Amino acid sequence: MRRTLLIAVLLALPILSHGIEEKIYKQHGNYKIFYTAFTSSFIEPDIAVANNIVRGKGKGLVNISVMEDLAIGVPSIVTGRVFNMLQQSQALEFVAVKEQRSLYYLAPFEFEDAEYLTFKITVKPNDGSRSYDYDFKFQKKMYHD
Repeated sequence: MRRTLLIAVLLALPILSHGIEEKIYKQHGNYKIFYTAFTSSFIEPDIAVANNIVRGKGKGLVNISVMEDLAIGVPSIVTGRVFNMLQQSQALEFVAVKEQRSLYYLAPFEFEDAEYLTFKITVKPNDGSRSYDYDFKFQKKMYHD
């Protein structure tokens, strides 16, 4: 069941990025940090229940995945906040989802219709190497379904 969630999230990356020119990852040394945000209704109800994801109007998910080699997740510490245009913020509580060699981090958030959000994320790869924190941000306009 979790494998289906991973496939759904990874397939959503290009669709949800709104444009070919937009990059869907940040480079941090040898690591590629993939990121996206999408509405929770994108996840099928049975998959949401199996993964404790709350679906609904105004509910979204942010997905972060750290990789050195494609499709092989690197254990990491991921933290962040999401801000609206008025600088009101929500803490992002990331949960690790591991499926075979894949590893990604999901955090729920709430939003208003047609709201422009800024996600500020900190990632620290925790694979035993001497890595350092990597801070980045991305923006996304979110719509209710």
